[in-house]
Amino acid sequence: METVELKVEMVGIHEKRLRKCLSKVKGIEKVEVEVSSQKVVVTGYAHKNKILKAVRRGGLKAEFWSAQNEILLNACASSSFGRINNFNFF
Repeated sequence: METVELKVEMVGIHEKRLRKCLSKVKGIEKVEVEVSSQKVVVTGYAHKNKILKAVRRGGLKAEFWSAQNEILLNACASSSFGRINNFNFF
């Protein structure tokens, strides 16, 4: 059994479309979707290129998950973006 990790652009109802595309691929046993990180983990006996091709045929932007994606995800999670700083002017 093989595990394939993909980065898939998840906007709106794309999760439903994604699951429909993957349901047509033989050999897939399990699909996990993390919408917030745009990460999809597919487990089964299907070849990784067939999985990627099926997602792209469904009109979704997808690529294999890379170490760079993990670094960006961790950087965004630990950044101070969105934090409000209080300044005293007097």
